[in-house]
Amino acid sequence: MRLAGFVSALALMAAVPALALAAEPPAAVQTAAPTYTAAQFFETTSYGMANSAGRAFSPDGRSILISSDATGVFNTYAQPVAGGAPVPLTTSTTSSASAVSFFPHDGRVLFSQDGGGDELTHIFARAEDGVITDVTPGENLKAEFVGWNRDGKTFYVITNGRDPAAFDLIAVDAATYEHRTVFENTGGFQPAALSPDGRWLVLDKALTSANNDLYIADLTQPGEPRLLTPHTGDVAYTAYDFTRDSKALLIGTDEHGEFTQAYRHDLESGAVTPVIQADWDVQYVFYSPSGRYRVSALNADAKTELTLLDTTTNAAVPLTGLPQGDIGGIRFNDDETRLGFTVASDTSPSDIFTADLTTGQTTRLTHALNPAIDEDVLVEATIVRYPGEGGVMVPAVLYKPRGASAANPAPAIVLVHGGPGGQTRRGYSAMIQHLVNHGYAVLGANNRGSSGYGKTFFHMDDKKHGEADLRDIVAGGEWLRQQDWVADDQVAVMGGSYGGYITAAALAFHPDAFAAGVDIFGVTNWVRTLQSIPAWWGAQRIALFDEMGDPATDADRHRAISPLFHTDGINKPLLVVQGANDPRVLQVESDELVAAVRANNVPVEYVVFPNEGHGFTRRDNRITAQEAYLAFLDKYVRQ
Repeated sequence: MRLAGFVSALALMAAVPALALAAEPPAAVQTAAPTYTAAQFFETTSYGMANSAGRAFSPDGRSILISSDATGVFNTYAQPVAGGAPVPLTTSTTSSASAVSFFPHDGRVLFSQDGGGDELTHIFARAEDGVITDVTPGENLKAEFVGWNRDGKTFYVITNGRDPAAFDLIAVDAATYEHRTVFENTGGFQPAALSPDGRWLVLDKALTSANNDLYIADLTQPGEPRLLTPHTGDVAYTAYDFTRDSKALLIGTDEHGEFTQAYRHDLESGAVTPVIQADWDVQYVFYSPSGRYRVSALNADAKTELTLLDTTTNAAVPLTGLPQGDIGGIRFNDDETRLGFTVASDTSPSDIFTADLTTGQTTRLTHALNPAIDEDVLVEATIVRYPGEGGVMVPAVLYKPRGASAANPAPAIVLVHGGPGGQTRRGYSAMIQHLVNHGYAVLGANNRGSSGYGKTFFHMDDKKHGEADLRDIVAGGEWLRQQDWVADDQVAVMGGSYGGYITAAALAFHPDAFAAGVDIFGVTNWVRTLQSIPAWWGAQRIALFDEMGDPATDADRHRAISPLFHTDGINKPLLVVQGANDPRVLQVESDELVAAVRANNVPVEYVVFPNEGHGFTRRDNRITAQEAYLAFLDKYVRQ
């Protein structure tokens, strides 16, 4: 039972030579291509699988539990394996209701939902008659699903109902929804994985941003958790999954090199043996219910490379009839005769597929892309690398618009990811494809400090944010201007969350680097942001403060890198987008930035969404924001 992705770090979403060390982008297509509206791009449906720790297949095997925003807000659906329209199980018109799990023995389902973007998710049960029960009730608490006991009579959640800063492991009776505390977390841990037999709980303890430990608690006996990963120096560990017999844990670590590799840790003997060694980070490893199949994935240069291994033959399982793209979200049915999964590419959003494991034949169950859009009109990305300062090569994902050439140069955008330690990856983005479809080149930069390129690169910006990482983004703009197919006076910067911070910082500290900026949910005042981190981040604040600096001791540096205190340098047009319910970047930060820049007599446009938090959950808001991006860029960048 994996708790993958539970709490992330602040997922706040020299002259440069002209040539990047990468293959040239494909030749521009000279024929005119149709353009599509923001509404057409976002009328594409987004699909997702049930929670990785849940049961995605119904007890009778006829349906797969999925999430879909077909109505404009994410809801939970039962997708027939035989094909046909998904059957709605929730009908929220406000907050996303995301699929978690089928119950093992009946038609009930679990789903998660927060309060309009406040990130305080609860777990809800939907009865077969449609009655919905909050199975993690309480004020100002956050709950996450962990998994099922083997007998199907109990499921597990973690919740901070006892202490806002600590997540306890709770067993919930599947019949009565009564709670029983299984592990009271008083040691500053983050629950990370629960063994299939319910005996072992792995706990993550952050030491610094580059260093952590894994502990293990025996839930059948009293006593303190036992350290699993004694080491010296900075080493990062992650718990992937247990073996199906609960005798060993699969661990990821960068102890032996630049990249996170997979190892098996035998719980009785303590023996550690390699499982997957590669020249990229191992994103995840897990087993099918019986253990026959092992699923693993590499983060290979911003693209997922997945392997489905039959452990009885030690051979990859062939799947036939699939389009090009990344496979993800693999879920097994109970008897392991069938898979549910997603496939996505640069030009096609995630669709739901199923596969017969006896034959390898796959079947497509959904068509996410709006049929009004010709997929052949959309643009494949290429990977480029451009030089930053100190000889550091900066990886980036480049989308070149059709028709761009030296005779017809395109306006361009440097797109900055969230994080700080996030990564711009290949894959479908309605936001990017819409901008490219309207003639903008997009360079998704992975500045130093980004994940996916080794631990040295990842930690280059520790306690140096707003310095060389920001200059990597400025260098990205300069690299674009060196391309003969880019209009060198029409390059903007844009980003969300931490990328929004970098956008505002670029305008404040490098006022001549970009023609304009689009700041989406961006941090502007690090002093306030770090002081207002929600209590439920708990132990994760240790790693965040180690990376960004402790607000109690580093406030002077935080003030020095915060755009809000340096708005006098901003002289280029700015668009700011903010969610009123954002618990990470408070609206007051954007309010103050907008007021200060307007005082400079600089054009500022401001869009506030009253029903969003730190990111978008509603289609209508995505469309509104996307229309604002294009209108702003056309007004202030395209000439």
